[in-house]
Amino acid sequence: MASPSSSTKKAAKLAQSGQGRRIRFQGGTLFPMVVAIVVVVGLALVVYSRQSRPAADASSPQVDDHWHHAYGFFLCDEWFMLDGDLEERDSSGFLNEGFARTGIHSHNDGVIHWHAFSSAAVGQRATLGVFLDNYDVELDNNRIEFPENQRAGLPYENETGVFEEGETTCVIDGEEQDAVLSVVVWDNFSDTDDGTTFITDFNNIRLNKDGMVISIVFAPEGTDVTMPPWAPDLPELGAIDTVQLTPEDLVDPSVPLTEETLNTDPLSTDTVVDNESMEVDSTDETDSTVTATTGDDDG
Repeated sequence: MASPSSSTKKAAKLAQSGQGRRIRFQGGTLFPMVVAIVVVVGLALVVYSRQSRPAADASSPQVDDHWHHAYGFFLCDEWFMLDGDLEERDSSGFLNEGFARTGIHSHNDGVIHWHAFSSAAVGQRATLGVFLDNYDVELDNNRIEFPENQRAGLPYENETGVFEEGETTCVIDGEEQDAVLSVVVWDNFSDTDDGTTFITDFNNIRLNKDGMVISIVFAPEGTDVTMPPWAPDLPELGAIDTVQLTPEDLVDPSVPLTEETLNTDPLSTDTVVDNESMEVDSTDETDSTVTATTGDDDG
């Protein structure tokens, strides 16, 4: 057994031999440095994202706005508007969930009544797609599909409700022609220019001004697109909607809707555009036959 003095000498010797040596992490010093950098950068990004978070969208329209836009579908060579005001309700509330959430609808008058009741239809969320979704109209980059409850009034007795590039053709003056889909927008119904033409991303077209006009077009390329023929009457058509539903009406289904609280039925007025006035006058002296056919023989 070693003497105490011998053990003390060995411990002192080991301590002396360890002087000046650095403690090393396994794998060297590179890994902990990388970890430290990642942590610092991550914390910096969190702080930046919190400071740069956008404020609530305060751009127009807002809940208190009461806007109207003229719209129409120009299909081959004929105008069409959607049917129904979406205000049907039962004891549980409004039947159309989209309308109950947004308040956006029409009155069989070719007008989008933009009376937003929630943040779902204000600011940058005020888009063409909000209106079309409430009526279950599907609008893609090359295709329109109308729901079954809208097909009875479609031009050319299109039973499928589908107008699609490469499949649906327009027959004008006996000549079958391919058609393309586009949307033309004017900032105001009084504009005299050609409007702005969109060829993609239609549902995200913003409706950020009162009195805009939207023509959704499926027609042969090069067709001269105009505003819907009822667009000049937008002030009068919008004035029909003199009594508004309130947010409380949407939230509380027990609130009765009487003749006084319901919007005036535009079909009972003299300002509604009838089917004949929606037809586009032909500049040709001869009568033209306009039909549409689809690639689906069964439809």
